[in-house]
Amino acid sequence: MTHLCVSIYVNDLAQARRDVALAAERGADMVELRVDTFTDEMEVRSLVSSCTLPCIVTCRSRLEGGQTELDDVQRLGLLTAAGEAGASYLDIEFATMRDNNWAGPSKPRDQRPGWIYSAHDFQSRPLGLNQLIIDLAQSTADIAKVAWQARSVRDNIEAFELMLQRHKPSAAICMSEPGMISRILAKKFGAFVSFASLDSASATAPGQVTVTDLKQIYRWDAQRASTRVYGVVGQPIAHSMSPAIHNRAFDHVGFDGVYVPFLIEGTYESFKAFMETFLEFQPLMLGGLSVTIPHKENALRYLQERGATIEPLAELIGAVNTVIVARDGDDYTLHGQNTDYAAILDAITDTLSITRDALAGRRVAVIGAGGTGRTAVAALARYGADVTIYNRSADRADALAKEFDGLSGKVAAAAIVSLGAADAEIFINTTSVGMHPNVDASPFDSATPDITESTLVFDTIYNPLETKLLRQARQRGARTIAGIDMFVRQAAAQFEAWTGIAAPADVMRDVVISRLEVS
Repeated sequence: MTHLCVSIYVNDLAQARRDVALAAERGADMVELRVDTFTDEMEVRSLVSSCTLPCIVTCRSRLEGGQTELDDVQRLGLLTAAGEAGASYLDIEFATMRDNNWAGPSKPRDQRPGWIYSAHDFQSRPLGLNQLIIDLAQSTADIAKVAWQARSVRDNIEAFELMLQRHKPSAAICMSEPGMISRILAKKFGAFVSFASLDSASATAPGQVTVTDLKQIYRWDAQRASTRVYGVVGQPIAHSMSPAIHNRAFDHVGFDGVYVPFLIEGTYESFKAFMETFLEFQPLMLGGLSVTIPHKENALRYLQERGATIEPLAELIGAVNTVIVARDGDDYTLHGQNTDYAAILDAITDTLSITRDALAGRRVAVIGAGGTGRTAVAALARYGADVTIYNRSADRADALAKEFDGLSGKVAAAAIVSLGAADAEIFINTTSVGMHPNVDASPFDSATPDITESTLVFDTIYNPLETKLLRQARQRGARTIAGIDMFVRQAAAQFEAWTGIAAPADVMRDVVISRLEVS
């Protein structure tokens, strides 16, 4: 069993009791009581005896990230008192145990608390990690725990390997944001414990996930060794909604999967190293990836180098946002797709009740020449639309127009200041103008084109749900498409590509709406 433990930094008894009650309410089955500020053994006894959940008690030395002013003898005295008061486990630094002849609480061995020997490195991976693991395995510890500052997301693989090779109950934790998945997937790999925070403001170590997120987003209760892993690759990644969306979808259909964030530095070398490491680690059972900024081009390059099958229009666009890993035992094949372009096309054609082929000859104004703009231009040009690109940088718009002009439809560039004179049936905003928090801005503010009831205005921004641009369009009677439509469509297509199951699009949409309303 992997314990879900909320780590609580104790300031006073009343606060601790409140936090323990909240931890239990939010689904923790254990708490860690950090008593770094305590000096009185009687207060520690009172704290432990009143704890309503099984508890680990820790008084962490400053050398390993703690704040206590006590020396080792005094700290061990507090831990002895905690053990005699009924603590389930005592966490003691392995270095402290080697330097002190400590007998522990005066109880028979079968009645004393479990001993967790721990080692922490807040700078990097310990140089002697392998020997440390051997020493911990041979020690008198009941549970071995190591934690180190992750250098990159690849450090998590070593943590998972340590869990699989363990000689006694163990925990291996990679700290910091790249190491989050060592906490999220601890149950999959059979760790003794995973430490969570009560809320985002009360984390006691870098990269701790809240207990609510572990339970409600990351499918803690459903995880097992057979659970397949999916995730989103990008930088930054912390605020991605994709884990909440896909994990809720997995829940809804009963699929044995979990979706996690992979923070990968923006270089191709970092992306390639991640792929090579995580694909080859078979126990992870990596099944697929969403790819976001800045790695969509890196994903395409990597798949090309591997000789993977790639959707033709994804190659034309020059970006892959979806990787499918089809596994057959230890073997796997890779496939790359771009679900963004399909989401754009289908949002338009469904709204207009037409086929993709009926886009031929339609006059479309695409605002912006970035990644989403490029995707829209390539997709629309492929199906014969006449596209004009409006962008602040004329050179960038010109280059994009030249690249796709004549693909099937015509593509031209125009100055952004001439947007007000645009003669288009469809307007698509692919810029960030109007995105939260700048919700009072719109591409139409300085140049409003002639819009009628037959015009369609599509804003790819989904936060806020209704942008100023969409309100302006509706006031003139135009039909509109909100960015949430594209966002949910592309995510649903990814879900179906990975699972072979029809995506619960309405459920996924509800997740986006609820999270935006809270934020």
